[in-house]
Formats: sequence, structure tokens, C-alpha cells
Amino acid sequence: MRRLGQPQVLVTAAIAALVSALLCAPRLLLWQTRALPVWYLEAVLFFGGIVLWAFVFAWHAEYTNRPVVTLKIDPTLFALTTLAGMIAVIGLHLFLDPSLRITTPEDYPASLQQWIAMTLFNLAFSELFLVFAPFAWLVRLFRNQSVAAVLTVFFGVVVLLLRNRSAPVPGPLFAALLLFRITGGFLSVFFYLRGGVLLAWWWCFLIEARHLISLQQ
Repeated sequence: MRRLGQPQVLVTAAIAALVSALLCAPRLLLWQTRALPVWYLEAVLFFGGIVLWAFVFAWHAEYTNRPVVTLKIDPTLFALTTLAGMIAVIGLHLFLDPSLRITTPEDYPASLQQWIAMTLFNLAFSELFLVFAPFAWLVRLFRNQSVAAVLTVFFGVVVLLLRNRSAPVPGPLFAALLLFRITGGFLSVFFYLRGGVLLAWWWCFLIEARHLISLQQ
């Protein structure tokens, strides 16, 4: 736990949290049904982000022997990530999105402005909350990357189940969505471990980019 309180970790986490909070701002500004002011939500994201990013910078490299940020990504790995992203885009666009767009329209952007805001939020916070931070905490707790990966995916499934309680999706459709969440979760962790946050963000960006197909139609 001492690494979590090191000045270098806290400073780096604070800078990353500030950038994340600023990138989330467009999504908050476009959130028409929000009950709290933007400045309050931004403060929550910032201070919460410090804790989450501190997990990442304190424990990821120590227990995986891999850097959080990898600038020189192996071309083969990058090509594999891109191919997996394109396959996921095609599958989601053809088989899940048509039904989910009717069931949960709030998850789908209606304009390019909304797409940019939603994509920035997912890249800046969703990946941190669902993949980066929980994996770092779990790999520090269990000292085993495989166990941490499985439990990180399980955490994403729990979040999906909780969300489905507030906005239920029909059974067969939810089963398909759950299957994608599990498969996509393992791929997110794999790409994150092999290529750091940049490769994981690229995978996430490809998934979000599928919405541009519908916006152009």
C-alpha cells in the first residue's frame, strides 16, 4: 500500500484524473436529465479519478512487469487489435445495435456532437473504471494476472447486470449483450496487458466508431 501514497504516483494520478475529467465534460454538458451541476460531477470524476489512476500507476507495472503506457506497439499486435475491432463492429452493427437502439436509445448518439462526447467519456472514464483500475487492484490483491483478468471481466458483468435492473433488456438480447461483454472484456484486458492503455483505447475507439455508420445513413 505504500506505493499508493508515493508523491510521484499521486502527482501522475492527479494529472491523469484532471485530463480524464476534462474529457468527460462534453458528455456531462449534453446530459439533459442530470440532477446535479456540471462542476459537482466534474469534481466527483476528478477526485474519484485520482484514486482509480493511483491504483493503475502504483500497481500495474509492479505486478505485471509491463508499462502502463507503451508508445512502441508491436505492428502485429496492433493489426490483430484492429482486426478484432472490425469484427466486433460488424457483429454489433448487424446483430445487436438494431434492437438495442430501440430498447436503450440513450446509449446511441443522435448527432456527431453526441458521438464525440460519448466516445471521449468512454475512453477517459469507462475504460479506467471497468478495466484499468480494477485489474490493477485485483492483480495487487491476488498477485496473479489470470485471476485478476477473470475477476475484472466478472466486475464488468456485475455492472451490466446492475444496469439491466434499472433498464431491462429482453432475455435473448441481454444474453447476446452479456456474451459480448464477456468476450470484449477479456479482449480489453488482453490488449491492455500487451499494449498498455493506448492499445486498449484504440480497441475501445473502434467499437465506438461503429456509431458513425448509422449517423451517416
